[in-house]
Amino acid sequence: MVLRTRFTEEFGVEHPIVQGGMQWVGRAELVAAVANAGALGMITALTQPTPEDLVKEIARCRDLTDKPFGVNLTILPAITPPPYAEYRQAIIESGVTIVETAGSNPADQVAAFKPAGVKVLHKCTSVRHALKAQQLGVDGVSIDGFECAGHPGEDDIPGLVLIPRAADELTIPIIASGGLADARGLVAALALGADGVNMGTRFMCTQESPIHDDVKKRITEAGERDTELIFRPLRNTARVASNSVSREVVAKLDDGGAFEDVRELVAGARGRQVYEQGDTELGIWSVGMVQGLINDVPTVGDLVDRIVTEAGELIHDRLGKFVAG
Repeated sequence: MVLRTRFTEEFGVEHPIVQGGMQWVGRAELVAAVANAGALGMITALTQPTPEDLVKEIARCRDLTDKPFGVNLTILPAITPPPYAEYRQAIIESGVTIVETAGSNPADQVAAFKPAGVKVLHKCTSVRHALKAQQLGVDGVSIDGFECAGHPGEDDIPGLVLIPRAADELTIPIIASGGLADARGLVAALALGADGVNMGTRFMCTQESPIHDDVKKRITEAGERDTELIFRPLRNTARVASNSVSREVVAKLDDGGAFEDVRELVAGARGRQVYEQGDTELGIWSVGMVQGLINDVPTVGDLVDRIVTEAGELIHDRLGKFVAG
């Protein structure tokens, strides 16, 4: 089964499915498996401690696949910012042709990547930000609904409204993100005007995902209500798994606390230990509401094949029978 969209044509992939950047998760083994399945995988640049390590990770991915893949470069506020310019140069010099940008205005990213022939897919959480990214020259946008893991923005617009609103306003390809895990989500996104889907939590829960099996088990057992929105009072909202740590963060900030009061609780090193050790109470870790739809841990190849095959069946069989005449 082949689903051709503006996204597959312009970004040169077989299926309109993206595995977006995920801190500590977007590594070569997962990205290569996604690429080999005909979808678009993204190495997470800042998971690699230095630009030189990123070059090595890109090379390792190339040893595992000859299909297209990209790199995610997210720019967020930091006390000591990473050397973003050096990471950009590492991506360009490694010959990567697709980059997913996120976290802030992509002007600097576009200025660096476009002259080097790199296509830019920018992740955003609102139509106004997507329009700005289009004006700046990105090749496509990944539009995150409120359901998503990570940073859903501050507008709280769910995908069922956000995706068609973006489709009404934009002329470049749109990837729907947030709350998507199966063929039903892909078909719904296409019906709403998107040209493909981005899945994070669903790809976390695959055989090739480089996280502990106990974390994957926790995702399959959790429901759609088992997440927390942290940093809301700081207007830097993030959706993470509900556990003792994230609930403590919410309580402290709701009681008037400042970031300094939760800094140790939200340390990235603790979140990394969750994925490596499998103890889901060690720190905060990102997961979407869509975990309520996930109940197995397939190989990436089986997952992508299942989604694409069932999408075709939905379009031709279930939806087709509603059309009379």
